[in-house]
Amino acid sequence: MTRTDAGVVRKEVVVPVPIDRAFATFTGRFGDFKPPEHNLLGAPITETVFEPRVGGHIVDRATDGSECRWARILAYDPPNRVVFSWDISPTWQVETDAARTSEVEVRFVPETPDRTRVRLEHRHLDRHGPGWESVVDGVDGDQGWPLYLARYAALLPAGG
Repeated sequence: MTRTDAGVVRKEVVVPVPIDRAFATFTGRFGDFKPPEHNLLGAPITETVFEPRVGGHIVDRATDGSECRWARILAYDPPNRVVFSWDISPTWQVETDAARTSEVEVRFVPETPDRTRVRLEHRHLDRHGPGWESVVDGVDGDQGWPLYLARYAALLPAGG
């Protein structure tokens, strides 16, 4: 079990690359591992962009030109950590009240010069209000952070 309390989900993965590459791939290729079916728009997603700065967003862009800004970048400290909000409500809609959002911190910890541990903590899930447990179930389940991290790790083959 990766939950330490009701409002926190923790996951991690080890990737066979230096910390700089682990960080750059996570932020620069977020759209390559985010499942396109995780979509709050009315049309298929053409790209997901992680804007690499505090005050930036994670933005899904659809084939019809519509956009969904579903996260705000709260901390951006390459190559060590990034923190972003999770602005998605228990009804899987964009949450516009920042007080009712959770946050995701991703830390990159070098184990060797060519191996990095990526630690993800999704916290304050209870801030989402009534039904927040469904957000925990979603992000902690097989189609949540475990899927994202597995797809992320697959982008970083040893020696690649």
